[in-house]
Amino acid sequence: MLVSLFWVPVYKKTIQFMFIYGIIRGLCITAGYHRLWAHKAYSANSCLKLVFAVIGAGAGQGAIKTWCRDHRAHHRYVDTEQDPYSVQKGFFHAHIGWIIFKKDRSPSSTEATGRVDISDLKSDPIVEWQRCYYWQLLLLMGYMVPMAVCGLGWGDYLGGFVLAGCLGTSGVQQGTFCINSVAHWIGSQPYQTTKSPRDNFFAAFLTFGEGYHNFHHEFPIDYRNGIRWYDYDPTKWLIWLCGQFGFASNLRRFPYNEIQKGRIQGKQEKLRKESEMIDWGLPLAKLPTMKWEEYQEQSRTGCNLAVINGFVYDVSDFVTTHPGGASMLTEAIGKDATKMFEGGVYRHSNAARNLLDMMRMAEITA
Repeated sequence: MLVSLFWVPVYKKTIQFMFIYGIIRGLCITAGYHRLWAHKAYSANSCLKLVFAVIGAGAGQGAIKTWCRDHRAHHRYVDTEQDPYSVQKGFFHAHIGWIIFKKDRSPSSTEATGRVDISDLKSDPIVEWQRCYYWQLLLLMGYMVPMAVCGLGWGDYLGGFVLAGCLGTSGVQQGTFCINSVAHWIGSQPYQTTKSPRDNFFAAFLTFGEGYHNFHHEFPIDYRNGIRWYDYDPTKWLIWLCGQFGFASNLRRFPYNEIQKGRIQGKQEKLRKESEMIDWGLPLAKLPTMKWEEYQEQSRTGCNLAVINGFVYDVSDFVTTHPGGASMLTEAIGKDATKMFEGGVYRHSNAARNLLDMMRMAEITA
């Protein structure tokens, strides 16, 4: 196909149609195959289902039934051997290798895709009809329609087939494949960090909003992927618009409170990981114990020790650099300086408390 591009005349209208028809086919995948059939994020009437099934077949990504089976397995078994396009097997495998190199799908095989329930798809007459006539629909909607539109419209039959048909179909495929690869490889993880899905604006732009993948894997039944008003999610807007005209209903939203919980927990997890890289001083659980008498004895024999809130601190290296002066700090040596530290003389800052933690050496016991 790439060789043929060199001898195909390029018409502006053909290029424009290639992009427009590519967007239409892509939306039939994202709003139809993905959010309607794979996740049941909303309900659609037969008219809208038929449009998605017919035009979606022209995107060249397989029948609805097969596409959704693999996608449900991907969600259920993400990042495992049973994930059909697991990124753990490499970027290329997740992007297109899983299609090129067919796996042994027999139940006894270690390569078998994980089992999922698709009884709802089997009972959907439009899904079954599309499965029976998928190859005819692919030929018609993927190649013949683009060729006919460009040919009858402005006489560019060849460009309609090669550019709007072949190249356009390939473009829609590669955009969708980026979700399996790019959106599991690079990007932010605002909701959970234990699995590979990531929010990636580049992938969202290519796939009409599908790239907010970290959110999607946490809340797959939500008809939205980009939940903020400024998130680029044309698929969400299309579904909402279809709902306004009665073609779609029961648009499902995950409770806002639970989404916020997930976001906060994601932040907490990131902070925990960052915290593990910081030296916070000797952990309390590992501190040795020291009796009060032993503390006073060591203080009398030249050790610069002070007790604050029941812990012993060695302030030897800080005496000469204490902002309040060395005399104020030496006054606390050998005593319980809790009151002085907590506001009796000066209520110390958070930075001072963190610095003090680095000097902690023991815990006072009775």
